[in-house]
Amino acid sequence: MPDLYNEADQQPPRTGLLLLQALILGLFCLFAVRLWYLQIHRGEEYALKARENQLRQESIFSPRGLIRDRNGDLLAVNEPAYALGLVREDCPDIDKAMHQIAAWTGRDFFELKAFYNKNKKRVKPFEPLILIPDLSFGQLALIETNKLRWPGLEIQFRPRRLYRYGTLLAHVLGYVAEANEEELEKNPELALGDYVGKQGIEFMLEDRMRGAKGLAQYEVDVNGRRLKERILKHPRAGHEISLSIDLGLQKLAMDWLDEEAGGVAVMDADTGQLWALATAPSYDSNDFSSGLTPEQWARLRDNPLHPMQNRVIQSVYPPGSIFKHVVAGAGLHYNMLDPKETVLCTGATRLGRRVFRCWRKGGHGNVDMERALVESCDVYFYKQGKKLTVDRLAEFAQAVGFGHKTGIRLPHEKAGNIPTREWKLKRFGESWQGGDNLNMSIGQGYTLVTPLQVARFFAGIVNGGKLLKPLLLKDAKTEVQAEIPLSQAQIELLHRALVQTVENNRGTCRRLRTKGVTVGGKTGTAQVVRLTDELKELKDDDIPYRFRDHGWMAATAEKDGKRFAIAVLVEHGLHGGSGAGPVVKAVIDYLFTGEVRLKPEERKAKARAVRALSLKKRKAPAANGKKEKPGAH
Repeated sequence: MPDLYNEADQQPPRTGLLLLQALILGLFCLFAVRLWYLQIHRGEEYALKARENQLRQESIFSPRGLIRDRNGDLLAVNEPAYALGLVREDCPDIDKAMHQIAAWTGRDFFELKAFYNKNKKRVKPFEPLILIPDLSFGQLALIETNKLRWPGLEIQFRPRRLYRYGTLLAHVLGYVAEANEEELEKNPELALGDYVGKQGIEFMLEDRMRGAKGLAQYEVDVNGRRLKERILKHPRAGHEISLSIDLGLQKLAMDWLDEEAGGVAVMDADTGQLWALATAPSYDSNDFSSGLTPEQWARLRDNPLHPMQNRVIQSVYPPGSIFKHVVAGAGLHYNMLDPKETVLCTGATRLGRRVFRCWRKGGHGNVDMERALVESCDVYFYKQGKKLTVDRLAEFAQAVGFGHKTGIRLPHEKAGNIPTREWKLKRFGESWQGGDNLNMSIGQGYTLVTPLQVARFFAGIVNGGKLLKPLLLKDAKTEVQAEIPLSQAQIELLHRALVQTVENNRGTCRRLRTKGVTVGGKTGTAQVVRLTDELKELKDDDIPYRFRDHGWMAATAEKDGKRFAIAVLVEHGLHGGSGAGPVVKAVIDYLFTGEVRLKPEERKAKARAVRALSLKKRKAPAANGKKEKPGAH
């Protein structure tokens, strides 16, 4: 029987053994090289990433700087607030989590999802993306109770701005709100969900008010729960500032403007500091800090009285008779008017076929410059304005600050308008007419100014000719922007006319007389629309609100070295003396006697009723079939 077992046949192929050994050696070398690459070549980098998975960093929000008034009263402070963020690295089901957030907060899921998709690239996967910037206390309690069941949700503490007086200083302080995309792109220090100043002082001094964020480091477990925490960098609060505003005076001005639309500017004539800058109607700055709802924004946006408008610097109006001091100054500057020269006022003057009337039907008789200013004679200024022409009037008006921004540290200030021949030709395609000179000489026509410009000019009259930059900070240095181009004797003539307008029995500002205080004043009535003959026959109270003239009063007051200039504009206030005069008188009493004279309730009720009736009829056609003058509001 042949031997079936052959030992040589049972030996593995030598080439196969070598191949297996080579494969094992190759795998060993591959693992060795990979281990060297991971643990030695990039070991430090991966060790750092491993620590980062255990240790995370988070910004600590800094409180904005406090804002005080000139006497130290707090105007803007900070209060605790809470935001809800989502850490997508720790969240197993983002859509499900956002559905739950929408149920807790009443937000729309699709809006939350769109916000998440739009902004998720702005934050790292292990950092919270703020979805709800301001949680109510009830929402906070509900989320905290259920947070452990929803990994990835994180409550963040942050300071929220609180304006202690709401509407009182809204147009001065402004407000803060979430930074938009443009602001985030412009400033690398900002992160999604940060709040920045949007208007007023908050906007203009944003870098000074915001401060600097801190940095905290904390350990997390595998579920993302926080363990130990330590502060790497403490936050730095924003700088505290003190405004030049006097809170008591601001309250008084706003009380007198209550139920009216208008503005009040009170300036220290020697420093340029503003003691009051009031605009009505107003809005509540806190609505923006806590997150304005679409309904709240719609009410502000659609309000026909435009409460977001800062009427002291952003609204422009015809100055009316208060511009007569500019016209008189121009005549003196160019040596074209003799202060002692008299003009006969018969109640009207004629230019071609048109008749230009004085406010006093019977006329003023023979008047010189001072008497014309004291009694506000229109005919005197018609004739003198015709002599001066628009060229000189415009040049002098611009030299004393009109037609230019004052430079106040608030956004969106308007320059107003001082018309010239070139301006009219470019704007309307028409040449300058003789009637334009006459209208301009009494502050009507195309001339537009802001209340703050008026206050600065009258401060220049009482302080000897210095045109000062309006200041809102108590520690700001006085800045002389220009000088009124008149001699001291000529400036004194203008000032004396102001004082006589109060002290003379024929003056139009007699209601401003204050014992022991040298008070000067000038009333102004600015026409809004050209009334029909039918409306001219109506009593003041029967003229529809929107067709009524604006009421101006500019005043100066001095005692014991303290000098102030005051400008008040009441929209549709009919006459400066009755519409704006009581406001100026209340301001002077506060400044020099300490008396706080509040607006009578019956005056408030009357203004409320008149305005409410007008707003119902706003769609009625204008009295002359034309729209109101551009910029009148």
